[in-house]
Amino acid sequence: MEIGIVGLGLIGGSVAKAIKKYTTHTVLGLDTDEQVLYKARLLDAIDAELTDERLSICDWLIVATRPGDAVGYVEAHAALLKPGATVMDVCGVKREVCEPLWRVAEARGFTFIGGHPMAGREVSGFTNASADLFKDASMILTPGKGADMALLERLKKFWCALGFAGVTVTTPENHDRVIAYTSQLAHIASSAYVKSPTALDHIGFSAGSYRDLTRVARLDPDMWTELFLKNREPLLGELDGLIGRLAEYRDALAARDAAGMRALLAAGRDQKLEADRKDYHA
Repeated sequence: MEIGIVGLGLIGGSVAKAIKKYTTHTVLGLDTDEQVLYKARLLDAIDAELTDERLSICDWLIVATRPGDAVGYVEAHAALLKPGATVMDVCGVKREVCEPLWRVAEARGFTFIGGHPMAGREVSGFTNASADLFKDASMILTPGKGADMALLERLKKFWCALGFAGVTVTTPENHDRVIAYTSQLAHIASSAYVKSPTALDHIGFSAGSYRDLTRVARLDPDMWTELFLKNREPLLGELDGLIGRLAEYRDALAARDAAGMRALLAAGRDQKLEADRKDYHA
């Protein structure tokens, strides 16, 4: 099968490397950086450059760019796609990508399915891409109404062949609601936490808690700003909730309310244990 990949950064580059390592598919790659294309060819992460002319031979096209760029690329190149082709994105928001591209796909005779690999690193770029980035991760797919079940099964086998432990199928709305909590809120909290002046004095005083809380603060500001704004309402709800809960801890501390603080901590512990139990039995 001929698979095109648009964008060879951390995720797109890792998808390309994983396909070449774990499957026999042909990979055609495109990136705006000529040096990235050269390195991808040199390392056999791609078989050839994905040109406009070669779009017509791609059975599948994976667009691994920021959301706005993904929509713009597919809209601009829709007429060049192979009839019946499957197009996927790997963006961190789904509604703002799926809704316009479902319309384009219907008009142009191809299938669009949203995707989001729940894997990544605090660093970016093709240099940091790895064929094993997706090991034991979860892949989320957001197909349109009336999706071909046989195609979804093929996609599940494909992504699992790249190392994913499983595939979750949901709606764009549900994806964006949950991802606002599991990913986007965590990045905001990490960014705010590390801004304390005390962070500059952490050496010799920090261990796992500090590393875990600050790891994702090394984010790409441009990309995450776009993701936050394109998922504004769900993220605002989660952020308001966190601010309100933090205020409860602050109030208990200010009042020297040991019983109140103990109750807050116990409730948080119990919530974490319940979440872990659900994760274990999933």
